[in-house]
Amino acid sequence: MQRNYNLAHFVLASGLALSLTTLMAGVDVQAQIAFRSERDGNSEIYVMDADGGNPRNLTNNPASDECPSWSPGGGTIVFASKRAGNPEIYVMDADGRNPQRLTDNPLRDGCPSWSPDGNSIVFDSDRDGNSEIYVMDADGGNPRNLTNKRKSDRNPSWSPDGESIAFVSDRDGNDEIYVMDADGGNPRNLTNHPRPDRNPSWSPGGRRNAGSRRIAFASFRDENWEIYVMDANGEEPRRLTNNPDHDWTPSWSPNGRRIAFSSFRDDNFEIYVIDASGRNPRKLTHNPLRDADPAWFNPFFAVSPADKKSTTWGWLKRLVR
Repeated sequence: MQRNYNLAHFVLASGLALSLTTLMAGVDVQAQIAFRSERDGNSEIYVMDADGGNPRNLTNNPASDECPSWSPGGGTIVFASKRAGNPEIYVMDADGRNPQRLTDNPLRDGCPSWSPDGNSIVFDSDRDGNSEIYVMDADGGNPRNLTNKRKSDRNPSWSPDGESIAFVSDRDGNDEIYVMDADGGNPRNLTNHPRPDRNPSWSPGGRRNAGSRRIAFASFRDENWEIYVMDANGEEPRRLTNNPDHDWTPSWSPNGRRIAFSSFRDDNFEIYVIDASGRNPRKLTHNPLRDADPAWFNPFFAVSPADKKSTTWGWLKRLVR
């Protein structure tokens, strides 16, 4: 009887795994990309399907809204806005409703990024007279400074395991990609090039595949802004794009197979996507005004803030116990 019970569960688990594999193959179809667009006359936050279809406006404010970042569960989006007169951090529901201001400072706060557990938001701020990296609770409380170098530290990006934050700093004389522990300790330079490097973006995955994790970034090392990727320790930098016009702001797909970015190759910034190998670039947006700052999210494989596990995979494991 026990043997039949185990066999039945094995068959069920195999069938579910096959279905899960099929869903993973189509993960980009289910995913969403938030982005910044000026198609309505000023910068607003939009969202579209991962193939570029079904674009819709989430914000409608005469002030500039930019730099969207999804919460781990996908229920909210944090962004930077000038609607208070200077750039501040706001959060809203994923459908654009219930916008709330999180920071209140006379100097600029920008470039927010959610922690993988959903409890914190990292951002850059000019509140100390120069740009520094700060972190605050998800409700805007308890802001604290992570960097203090009297140099420009900005554009933070949280690692998928929550243990590290990549950022841009000019503390060595030009813009380089750095990484530090999530509490601000142990900062180290990942790039060391006389040309500037910016816009770090971590590939997806948690602790189990930390050794294969990568960071995409934009670099001017070829006399033109292009998308590069490197190992998470800074080794093996590789150029992915090769276009005479600027490519910026990379963002990984949930399955790590593609990278969205903004490009000026059509004499206007549009959102493009490219395979993680650098092949098969294709255009997602078609608008005469600027589209930029893509941020990818997949609702099917949403991370549970409580345990940082895929909710679907956790459900499968519980079912076959």
